[in-house]
Amino acid sequence: MADADPQRTLHAGTIDATAEAPVARRRRWRPLLMVSVPLLAAIVAGWFWFTAGRTVSTDNAYVAQDKVAVSADVAGRIVEVGVTENQRVKAGDLLFRIDPAPYRIAVEQADAAIAGAQVQLTSLQSDYRGTGADIVAARDAIQSAKEDYDRQAELMRRGFTTRARLQQAEHALEQARGRLGNAQAEADKAQAKLSTGSAVPGANPAIAAARVGRDKAALDLSRTVVRAPVGGTVSQTDRLQVGQMMITGLPAVSIVASDTSWVEANFKETDLQHMRVGQPAEVRFDAFPGVTLKGHVQSIGAGTGSEFSVLPAQNATGNWVKVTQRIPVRIAIDQKSPRQLIAGQSADVTVDVRSGR
Repeated sequence: MADADPQRTLHAGTIDATAEAPVARRRRWRPLLMVSVPLLAAIVAGWFWFTAGRTVSTDNAYVAQDKVAVSADVAGRIVEVGVTENQRVKAGDLLFRIDPAPYRIAVEQADAAIAGAQVQLTSLQSDYRGTGADIVAARDAIQSAKEDYDRQAELMRRGFTTRARLQQAEHALEQARGRLGNAQAEADKAQAKLSTGSAVPGANPAIAAARVGRDKAALDLSRTVVRAPVGGTVSQTDRLQVGQMMITGLPAVSIVASDTSWVEANFKETDLQHMRVGQPAEVRFDAFPGVTLKGHVQSIGAGTGSEFSVLPAQNATGNWVKVTQRIPVRIAIDQKSPRQLIAGQSADVTVDVRSGR
């Protein structure tokens, strides 16, 4: 019993050697870990220190496009529709046509008014020429009455006539002078009717008014054909039905000018400290995960969204709670999108604000 078992002693020595191996390895890695972990933390902290705050972003952003509401300039019944919903059109393409018959009649009435004014002008010219003859006749009558008066005055001086006949000759002379005055007044009146105003020199006012009426009727006739003012995608064509009455000024159809798109991004007011016009931006779209477009800050809104709402917030109350406001920022898109952008679709915007610091 005093002697130990050799195999048992050898086995214990082997166990001790195996247990000491991991401990030795841990001891060798400990200095490396003690150096690398703080170094890695310092690198990460430095990266955040140099890169933090260089960009601001928001997911409260939407694609915007120009929208033109097309209405009719004249009222009437729709007789033809040239477009369908979501159809692409070019500027000048036919949208719809209004019944032109009433406006053709108006043009014919205007032509008749011009002819009537021309006939009236001819009549006035004839009247004016007639007043000239009346003036000549009145002057001849004055000359004859004056000769008779002079003759009666000479006879009265010699005593061969009566005072009554002299007075009668004098009265006839005054009447002849009065007729001359009336004839000259009629001539002035006829000349005034033939005169032209400074607004339309050289044209008779009645004829000018009739021609203006004709131009207005022709313009209304041309407006019975409604064409696209811009190119784009037609929308809201449900109001365009053949036989439906179109009212002047009522929006009939909308055209979305999809060739010009931008992004309306609503940033928190706390994100605008370093934002400036012209700073670069990146735009991503929820509908197109792989599409990222370059852009820039085109303008910064003059007021928050609540300021331009129908019912602005009234903060002068006892239970007022401060809420971070959103300010619209217009982001211009500098690249052509590989996919067709749609007005109103959601987007994410990131703006690099380092140039504003």
